Amino acid sequence: MSQEAATQTRKYRVLVVDDEPSVLLTYRMILEKEGYEVVACGTWREGLSAVAKRRFDVVLCDYSLEERHTGFEVISAARELDAGVPAALLTGYATQETTEEAAARSIGVMFKPIEIDEFLATTLNMARRVNGSKEEIGEKKERAQTDGHQSARRQRR
Repeated sequence: MSQEAATQTRKYRVLVVDDEPSVLLTYRMILEKEGYEVVACGTWREGLSAVAKRRFDVVLCDYSLEERHTGFEVISAARELDAGVPAALLTGYATQETTEEAAARSIGVMFKPIEIDEFLATTLNMARRVNGSKEEIGEKKERAQTDGHQSARRQRR
């Protein structure tokens, strides 16, 4: 199956965490309309609970969450289970320090208000990057096995 065909049939699972209910609902509706499986959490605790229960293809978190918690905490918890999960902070404000920390941790930053096209393009690129990497690994293993079988047949002749 080609990567394009796999992308079309694969339903990406996205975690979205935002403590503003109307914003969270908007993100969820936009992503679900595009065919994503979305788990939407309104608190830091719900986000941590969600990552403890399942793996996600993409994690999108508001930077500033309730009780002085941040999206970094949810993303860190998700990456403890899957180090390669792509993630982005969604923020209306971020200091230079925050953006530098995000960059150092390979976490994207999208600034609110986020254009819908940018939001969808960024989310899809993150999801495809992970899926593409996994497919490449599978294809390389398959090629190595095929090459090994062909080499063994040549040696027997």
